[in-house]
Amino acid sequence: MTLSERQRRILEFIEDYIDKHEFPPSIREIGSAVNISSTSVVNYNLKKLEAAKYIKRDPSVSRGIRLLRRLNPPTPKPDSPPKIPILGRISAGEPIPVPDVNSQDPYSGETIELTEILAPDPENLYALEVRGDSMIDALVGDGDLVILRHQRTAENGEMVVAWLKDQEETTLKYFYHKGDHVELRPANPKYDPILVPADQVEIHGKVVAVIRRLG
Repeated sequence: MTLSERQRRILEFIEDYIDKHEFPPSIREIGSAVNISSTSVVNYNLKKLEAAKYIKRDPSVSRGIRLLRRLNPPTPKPDSPPKIPILGRISAGEPIPVPDVNSQDPYSGETIELTEILAPDPENLYALEVRGDSMIDALVGDGDLVILRHQRTAENGEMVVAWLKDQEETTLKYFYHKGDHVELRPANPKYDPILVPADQVEIHGKVVAVIRRLG
């Protein structure tokens, strides 16, 4: 059975409406969408669509229209933004004692949603809230969130979370390997670099993004 232009418009509207709302439109909504003022005319065309086996109607149910087949493929639904755990706080100043940031358990159950631009590959990401201003010249301020990827190695010049094993403290700094020592360099002239034996430093993550908290 060939559909009329009006019937095609009605069917396309029903498809689009269900894709958007996940339930069917009312008779009046269909009429308004295709410029039909008479509900009887809408019903006539719906009967034609039912006879052509495009829809199934249940007259005992409000909005009782079910699609059997379509003119157009369904509109793909966007993926939900990835969520990553906020595991705690990190010092951007003097090292401070904190729980092991490599834990996979979310800090207080908090998570943050990231866009695909910030997290094209959200696997093994976590967030920490920054305390201090030692990385301010790297545009990382007090209260910001740093997004990190779990990893145990770093290249020179990368911003990392470093665990100082002998002090049982952690800090956010630039990483530089210097022979048998590691230099953890701030991005604020008020602070001195931290120089520690390489075997006393563990890398617990590399910064991949910063989320600025305004206000």
